[in-house]
Amino acid sequence: MELDRPGPGEELNPGAVTVPRVAASVIVLRDSDAGPEVLLVQRNPAARFMGGAWVFPGGAVQDDDDDAASTGVRELQEEAGLVIEDAGGLVPWSRWITPAQVKIRFDTWFFVARAPDDADAKCDGEECVDSRWMRPQDALDAYQRDGLLLVFPTIRHLQELAVHESVEDILETGRRRRIQPIEPRVVLDEGGVARVLLPGETGYDAAAVQPS
Repeated sequence: MELDRPGPGEELNPGAVTVPRVAASVIVLRDSDAGPEVLLVQRNPAARFMGGAWVFPGGAVQDDDDDAASTGVRELQEEAGLVIEDAGGLVPWSRWITPAQVKIRFDTWFFVARAPDDADAKCDGEECVDSRWMRPQDALDAYQRDGLLLVFPTIRHLQELAVHESVEDILETGRRRRIQPIEPRVVLDEGGVARVLLPGETGYDAAAVQPS
């Protein structure tokens, strides 16, 4: 995937590789007549990291969190006002590690979860300023029209979710998935355009960060 500019907070790092912080993100889903919808929240445009981007609710693991799932439950309530009583209701979907070439790095567990009944998302107004329920493909189409600012991991997850016909289908797929860490790598062409490579893609091995 080619990007003509890094996402907000995804500036490349010319120095020593940053150790990633463990984090969690919750992909909250609900069924609609047209298929599953996902909750996206807009980060405060004034934020240094991912300002203005539409993301899944989430954040870094804190010292008093039991694990990544507990972090996801906490962040979902803080950022979107949605309460999931039992962290056991979160189904692991993927684990993404920010490329070593990027300054701010996270080792993020993504979970999928069914929205609580009659869920009414309310952003905190500080970290997140707006929210939308959207079909994954509608969000991707809006991104192509420059109607939504999305970052690479969000785009990839929306692409995966777009092929499913129901929330239960997504949850069952998650229960069967084998979670393996995914760490993209970034390469720049002669014109300065960044290309994000995933494991197995041509050029991935050659894009490894060399020790400084």
